[in-house]
Amino acid sequence: MAKRLRPSGGYRKTASFQTATIVYDATYWFCERFLDSRSRTVDQMVQAARSGRQNIAEGSRAAATSSQTELRLLNVARASLEELLLDYEDFLRHRRLPQWAPDSPEARAVRNVPYTVHKDPSDPSDPRDPKDSATLTTLTDQQRWDLYSKWLDHAQPAVRANAVICLIHQANFLLDQQIAAVETQFVESGGYSEQLAAARLAERNRRKNGKADPSDPTDRIPTCPQCGKQMVLRTAKTGRNAGRQFWGCTGYPDCMGVTNL
Repeated sequence: MAKRLRPSGGYRKTASFQTATIVYDATYWFCERFLDSRSRTVDQMVQAARSGRQNIAEGSRAAATSSQTELRLLNVARASLEELLLDYEDFLRHRRLPQWAPDSPEARAVRNVPYTVHKDPSDPSDPRDPKDSATLTTLTDQQRWDLYSKWLDHAQPAVRANAVICLIHQANFLLDQQIAAVETQFVESGGYSEQLAAARLAERNRRKNGKADPSDPTDRIPTCPQCGKQMVLRTAKTGRNAGRQFWGCTGYPDCMGVTNL
C-alpha cells in the first residue's frame, strides 16, 4: 500500500474517542432509565453525546486532506459535549440533587480511574506520562466500561449523572489537548495543499537531477535563510503577488523568512 502524505483515522485508539464513547453509552442508558422517552430532552442529550463521539471520528478521517476540517469537527465535538454537560447539571439542579464538587472524594475517584492503567505513548490526546506497555487505549469497550461501572450502573440517578459529568470534563480536556496539537501542526507544517505542492516540487527536482532521495519528499525543501528552519510552500492571498506560490518559514509569525520559487 502506498504511503499517504498525511496520516488519518486511528481514532478508535485515542483516549478522546474512547472517553466520548463511554459518555455516549452512559447517556443512552441514563436517558432510557431515568427520563421520559417522549421528552425532547432525551433526544437532545442522546444526540449531543452522539455528536461528541461521531465528530471525533469524522475529524480524524478528514485529517488526510484538511486540517481546517479536522479542527472544525473537533470543535463541534467539544461544543456538543459542553451542551451535554449543561443537560446533566440541569438534571441535578431541577431535582435538587447534589452535584459533586471538583475536589470531592467521589469526583477524584472517577477522575483517577485512567491512572490505574498507563498511557499509549503514540496517543497525542492522552496527557499522562508513559509508564509501561499496559495502556487504557488497548482495552476493549467493555473493559473500559467495567472500570466505571460502579458509578455508571448505579441505581441512583445522581451518582450516574455526576460520574458522567466527570467523564465529560475529562473528554473535553483531552479534546482541548488534541485541538491544540492539530493547530500547532498546521502552523508548523502548513495545510494539506501546501504539503502536497511541496512534495510534488521535491519529486520534480528529484527526477530532474537524480540526486534526491525518492523516499523523502522534503529532500529538496529549502531551509529558512533567516533562522534555518524548514520551509513550507505557501500561496500569497493578497497584494500584487496574489495567487503566486513561495516558500515561507515554518516559524511564522515569529520568523518572516521567505524564498521565491
